[in-house]
Amino acid sequence: MTTERTDPYEVPGRPCSIAATLQVVGDRWSLLAVREVTFGNHRFRQIARNTGAPTDRLSARLKSLVADGVLERRPLPDEPRHDGYYLTEAGRDLLGVIRELLRWGDRWLTTAPPMKLRHHDHDFGLRPVCAHCGEPVTQGEVHAEVAAAGWTLAGPVADSTGRGARDA
Repeated sequence: MTTERTDPYEVPGRPCSIAATLQVVGDRWSLLAVREVTFGNHRFRQIARNTGAPTDRLSARLKSLVADGVLERRPLPDEPRHDGYYLTEAGRDLLGVIRELLRWGDRWLTTAPPMKLRHHDHDFGLRPVCAHCGEPVTQGEVHAEVAAAGWTLAGPVADSTGRGARDA
């Protein structure tokens, strides 16, 4: 990525990589723009049409995504006088998040899935597997371990006054 990494203690609330991530892609138009680029829509007008974003807001989000290293601008192959938007390695790494948002929305929000992901000749489905040991993983087997100093899963560690580190 082209931006400096975020110190998790500088993010408001609990030091957390989710909070740092949402500072970059935590609005509707950012993730929808990444979705469109993933689908091969690299031109601004295609992204605007397919996201429904107001053009001024989309322009600002695309500029921010480029500055944050999620997208890059480069000449379009069929029209080198104009630039298009392309995923960087960091942008490609967001595809798992987008797939999970699609799966969750299909299950909990839409009356019928408006799109399917396909793998060869069948519907695509993910099954989590631990990259370390190769075993299939179920939700009950994963737990959080707090590495941030002064924090527990319940929140900031209380000082001698009974107040949390961030309550002061």
